[in-house]
Amino acid sequence: MDDINLHYRFLNWRRRIREIREVRAVRHKERLKRMLRDGDILRYHGNSDEVGCFVAARPLSRRSRYFEVTIIDTGVRGMIAVGLVPQLYKLDHQPGWLPHSVAFHADDGKLYNGNTVGQQFGPKCCRGDRIGCGISLDSDEGQLTVFFTKNGKEVGNVEIPASPEALYPAVGMHSLGEEVLLDLNAEWGMEDDDGQMIVDSHEEDWGRLHDVKVTGTLLEYTGKGKSIVDVGLAQARRPLNTRFHYYELEITDAGEKCYIALGLARRDYPKNRHPGWSRGSIAYHADDGKLFQGSGVGDAFGPRCFEGDIMGCGIMFPRDFNPDGGDDTDDWDLDVFPKPSEVQNDLYANNEDEEEEEEGEDLDGRKVMVFFTRNGKVVGRREVALPVGGFYPTIGMMSTGEKVRVDLHPLSG
Repeated sequence: MDDINLHYRFLNWRRRIREIREVRAVRHKERLKRMLRDGDILRYHGNSDEVGCFVAARPLSRRSRYFEVTIIDTGVRGMIAVGLVPQLYKLDHQPGWLPHSVAFHADDGKLYNGNTVGQQFGPKCCRGDRIGCGISLDSDEGQLTVFFTKNGKEVGNVEIPASPEALYPAVGMHSLGEEVLLDLNAEWGMEDDDGQMIVDSHEEDWGRLHDVKVTGTLLEYTGKGKSIVDVGLAQARRPLNTRFHYYELEITDAGEKCYIALGLARRDYPKNRHPGWSRGSIAYHADDGKLFQGSGVGDAFGPRCFEGDIMGCGIMFPRDFNPDGGDDTDDWDLDVFPKPSEVQNDLYANNEDEEEEEEGEDLDGRKVMVFFTRNGKVVGRREVALPVGGFYPTIGMMSTGEKVRVDLHPLSG
């Protein structure tokens, strides 16, 4: 009976992830009118009598709170607006003209805050200028502070009433020839005395970083990438739990060899070992699609992953799971989920040198079901013993140029 219940719970998990993806696909869809988008380029496509407007697919949030637009061509009049609007904003109006929207207009340097009459705010902008817009994390309760930048320096800010409705990056245009470069993944921080940008690093999300640079939600490998000991490791500050039980990464750059691994590991995991190689860890490897569970020998598991793919990892905790103590009443049968045949990977063949020192690994005694996804679809799962202290989201990289964007709480909003 327990096996049947577990099977149905797993099916419910798959359905839930699929439903979340479907809802997001509908909810997160960009909107544009009288504009053409070619990659990150936006061009006005009207007759100069009508406004063209673009609204991004995703709103600004605590984790993605800033974007930028670089003016490629001011066109006839340079009537380019950059700001924030509700998702269903009327696309025949410039951002800032209608209620619950705010925008900085390049042609006159004015701020439009839910009104067709602007207020003098900053300098005019022309070709080559970079206009940024973001939200402050230090806003007072009931208020939202929106700030604007020009060429990396803050122009000013405005407080608007906080609303349950999210605000989306928006760009407006109103004359022939206008063209901009859009960067929805820009990061913001104040300039220091040397003119170097100090980026909101999100390093507080990570408990351990080795040969990995953090820029917002982006992780970049900074190691040598010459041998199997040149691992870059990032381990989250907090373990997965019954509330936050899943996380994802998107491969933004596969680098030289896409030696990217996503998984879970004990807190004291060796910093120069790929996730999955040593005991107390399990990981799905992008380069070969194999699952590594405490060994340099991988199991055939799923498809390989490439640039643009989203890999996910989570835990199905038992219903009666108590994070404070073990429970021997939920002893699942390992035969329910047969282990695939082992496949030797030559790259990882010499990873047995730490076996001896790991003999004393501490295990919680309870077992949990770890599952992995690729682009929102479950690839497979594996039952594993939970280390004392829990399983921490852990990401490994090992070849030059590798970059991933991480969302530690993708199911929370």
